[in-house]
Amino acid sequence: MGMNFNELLSFYKGKRVLVTGHTGFKGSWLCRVLSLAGAEVTGYSLDPPTTPSLFDLADISSDIRSQIGDVRDLHSLLETFSQSRPEIVFHLAAQPLVRESYLDPVYTYETNVMGTVNVLECIRKCESVRSFLNVTTDKVYLNREWFWGYRETDELNGYDPYSNSKSCSELVTSSYVKSFFFDREIAVSTARAGNVIGGGDFAKDRLIPDCIRAAAKGENISVRNPGSTRPYQHVLEPVFAYMMIAARQYGDKELAGQYNIGPDDRSCLTTGMLAGMFAQKWGEGVSWAAGESNGSHEANFLRLDCSKVKAVFGWSPVWSIEKAVEKTIEWSKCMINGLDVRKCMDMQINEYINDGTE
Repeated sequence: MGMNFNELLSFYKGKRVLVTGHTGFKGSWLCRVLSLAGAEVTGYSLDPPTTPSLFDLADISSDIRSQIGDVRDLHSLLETFSQSRPEIVFHLAAQPLVRESYLDPVYTYETNVMGTVNVLECIRKCESVRSFLNVTTDKVYLNREWFWGYRETDELNGYDPYSNSKSCSELVTSSYVKSFFFDREIAVSTARAGNVIGGGDFAKDRLIPDCIRAAAKGENISVRNPGSTRPYQHVLEPVFAYMMIAARQYGDKELAGQYNIGPDDRSCLTTGMLAGMFAQKWGEGVSWAAGESNGSHEANFLRLDCSKVKAVFGWSPVWSIEKAVEKTIEWSKCMINGLDVRKCMDMQINEYINDGTE
């Protein structure tokens, strides 16, 4: 059932792939893996969302055709589709932050809902597309704060504007499939992934980037909600899962659907536990303490049931949360010490492939 990583990479050799949101943290890792596999990658996105950014540090633009544009701009997006004629599309472009969504809900909905409509509209008009994956989030579910994992069939109704806009993005995708794609040779899936960590995430208000910024300055780490539980995984887990779903459904439309992608239960930690693990592995006397909460609603408990992706594709996570934290620290120290982060990324990608192939 499972997919051999080397087989997966050879599938992408020479394939025309379009990635929206390619300048972001996840998008940069995805583009690097696709480039190493020999895909012809076109990216469409706004400028990198942070300074510094993984996209610039690892010189991702040298591997791909990078088109700077806004997913809210249908005309410009259509042009990129007609020039690149992609066979496979990964939609990652989004306003990805919960707290940001409280500050600017309109922009969040415009990007995450109309952005998805525009991508689907381009696919509707572009005959070359055979496989489409819309990347949403584990926060699309109506959160009942219960202790078991959400299944793909559970009700979608995210609480905050970010989560809710992603629930809408799921609904839009499902309507396009039923309205326009049912009689076409095209497979469409959505992937709901948990919290990712890894080298090169410079977002504000994310636990591990906050830890790294503090540790690099020799300051203590302050943790907002140390009791809330989240599924954490290394960024390469969803990246390879996305590539696997898009590749497998390319050959078999029946495999298209909604998929949760998250870690095993032992990688579901409270933010306090994760901060403690980080401090211990970073060393240099770094420690953490509970900080001020910001007052906006955040779920306390969130877990995914990932048995579907395991049953359908034989997928399972490769790295434990410990290993994910170690790899994130390895990358960050590589950057802080002025070493070649692109080389570090490639080493980690190879190590991931080897660990997953054993």
